Amino acid sequence: MAKTLIHAVVLGGFSMATAALLAGGNLVTAPEIELRQSEDLQTSLSQVLPARLYDNKLLADALSIAGGDGTPVKVYRGLKAGAVTGVAYEIAGNGYGGEVRLILGLDAEGKILGVRPLKHSETPGLGDKVDPAKTDWITRFTGRSLGDPDVEKWKVKKDGGDFDQFSGATITPRAVVGAIRGGLQFFAAHKAEILGPAPTTASRENP
Repeated sequence: MAKTLIHAVVLGGFSMATAALLAGGNLVTAPEIELRQSEDLQTSLSQVLPARLYDNKLLADALSIAGGDGTPVKVYRGLKAGAVTGVAYEIAGNGYGGEVRLILGLDAEGKILGVRPLKHSETPGLGDKVDPAKTDWITRFTGRSLGDPDVEKWKVKKDGGDFDQFSGATITPRAVVGAIRGGLQFFAAHKAEILGPAPTTASRENP
């Protein structure tokens, strides 16, 4: 009995020590991880929102707007002289390998400034052609808008739309085109709020 109790105490001590080490490690590394995530996000934003369009800090001037399903969408707004000149936010679609996450940049008129993938698990050589390092397919949306083409044509050609699919792969481009269409519709539905006056520091911190 005493031996069992000793083993239990020792095991408990090791467990507590391990938990303390993990907690301490998280406290030490959390700021570094947060910094790296912010840097990655800033890099992604720079690919879809040209720096010449704004003079503010994008990560500091963001709005949270409820999407169609109620999920908050963080909208990063580029401002110049207090006016919104461009916005960017994440969009997503279901590809062959799972969720395809992208970031969409638009000007104040709702015209696409750029689209870039953030995360996907699509098949190498097929679905991964959404990566601009593989092909220029994703760049072909630049300059388009909800009226160019009309909303019913925001589909891949196989579905009667205007956009090319990949040879041997339709699911991924279908997901991306659908996600972009949804992103454009989100902008149209919330345009007044998105382009409205910049929130004060207090309202950003206490939405």
